[in-house]
Amino acid sequence: MTPLAGWGGYPRVSCDEVAPGAEEATHAAFAPGGTIARGLGRSYGDAALNAGRRVVTLTGLNTYRSFDEQTGVLDCGAGVSLEAIIRDYGPRGWFPMITPGTKFVTVGGCIANDVHGKAHHAQGTFEKSVDSFRILLADGTIVDASRHQNAELFAGCFGGMGLLGVILSARIRLRRIGTTWFRQRAFVARDLDELLALMAQADAEYPYSVASINPFDTGARLGRGVLTVGDHATADELPAGRPPLKISAPSALTVPFTLPGFLFNPVTARVLHALIFQVLARGAPYAHYEKFFYPLDAIGHWNRGMGPRGFTQYQFVIPFERGSENLRKILEVIAASGLLPSLNVLKRMGGPGIGPLSFPFEGYTLAIDFPIRDGTRALLQRLDQIVLDAGGRIYLGKDAFLDAKTFAAMYPRLDEFRAIKARVDPAGVFTSDLSRRLGIGG
Repeated sequence: MTPLAGWGGYPRVSCDEVAPGAEEATHAAFAPGGTIARGLGRSYGDAALNAGRRVVTLTGLNTYRSFDEQTGVLDCGAGVSLEAIIRDYGPRGWFPMITPGTKFVTVGGCIANDVHGKAHHAQGTFEKSVDSFRILLADGTIVDASRHQNAELFAGCFGGMGLLGVILSARIRLRRIGTTWFRQRAFVARDLDELLALMAQADAEYPYSVASINPFDTGARLGRGVLTVGDHATADELPAGRPPLKISAPSALTVPFTLPGFLFNPVTARVLHALIFQVLARGAPYAHYEKFFYPLDAIGHWNRGMGPRGFTQYQFVIPFERGSENLRKILEVIAASGLLPSLNVLKRMGGPGIGPLSFPFEGYTLAIDFPIRDGTRALLQRLDQIVLDAGGRIYLGKDAFLDAKTFAAMYPRLDEFRAIKARVDPAGVFTSDLSRRLGIGG
C-alpha cells in the first residue's frame, strides 16, 4: 500500500497504487475492489484517492501520437502534461487552448475535472479544446468518443472525475500564438462593489481576467482587491530584447519539507496578503506565461508550506443574480471565522459545460485556500449552505468535505450522470473516495 493525498495533503490514505508504463498494461491494472485513475495528483482533495483499493497512475501514457502543424490538432496520451506541451510546442508557436492555474496537470486530468482558467467567460472549459478521446471501459473495450460518436459518454467524462472509464489518449486543439508573453493591466478596487463593476467591464474588453481579494478586510473595505486583466502579446509590441517564444526552464526553488503549522498564523497571513496585494497592484505591463498563468509553479511543492495537516481549496460558483449580496455574506463569514484563509482567486464564469457534473455556469466563482484546522469542517458546512441557498455549487476537483445530500442538491443533472454510469460501468468498477463520499455510484 502507498500513502497518497491530493495536492492539499488532506485526506491522506493508503492505496494500492500501480503505474503501468504503457497503454497495453492499463487494463491489467484493474482490481476487483474498484479502481480510479490518477495523473499528477493536482486535484486537491480525494478525487484520485481510493483508500485500501486500486489507484492507477497514468503518467506513463505520456507520448505524442501525431500533430497537425496546420490545424494545431495534437493527438497525445492522456498522461501528457500541459507543461510538456508548452515545452515541446511553445517554441513552434503553439500553446494549450485552455489552461488552469498550474501546468503540472495531465490531459486526462483536465478532462476528468473539466478544468477552466482565467478566460472561462470568453473561452469556456477544457472541453472546448477536445475533439475526441479514446477511453477504456469497465468491460475491457476501448471506444472512441466525440461530439458525434458515443456523444453521451463524451459529455459525461467532462467533470466526471474519472468514474466512467480510463481515458487513454485524446485529440486536442492547441492555440496558435505569436509570443509566449501577455500584456496586462492591474486595477485596484476599494471595495467589493467596485471590484465587481471592474470585472464586468473587463469581460467585454479582455479574454483573461482574475481578481484577488484581501479576506481580512471588513466593513467598508470588504472585498478590497486587485483585478488583473490581459491578452496575448504580439511579437511587434514586445519590448526589445525579449525572445518572443521564450520557454522557462524548470524552477530551482522548492519547499524541501512540510513546514510547521505554527508558521502560518494571523501575523504571517496578514503579511502574505499585504505582499500579494502590492505585487499584483504593481504588475509589469508585459508578463511571461509563467507569471501570468502559473505564478505558484515557480515554487516546487509550495503546498508543503501549508503545514502538516494540509489544506483545502474551497471553490464555488454562484449566480450573478444577488451575487454581490451573497459574496458579501460569504466573505463576512470567512472573516469572522478566524481560520486564516490564504490564497484566493475571484473570477466571472461564462456558460455551463456539457457534462452533467461539469462545474461552471454563469456567475462568480471564488477559490480560497484554508489550512486544515479544528474548525475547518464546520466553517465549510456553513459556507456550503450559503452557496446552496444562493443557487450555487462546489467544484469537485478541489473538494474534500462536501456531503452527499448537499452535493445532490447542487448538481441537478446527477441522475443523468448516474444513468450514463449504469450503462457503461454497471458493476461499479471505477470508484474513488470522492464518489463514495458523495454517493455518486461505484
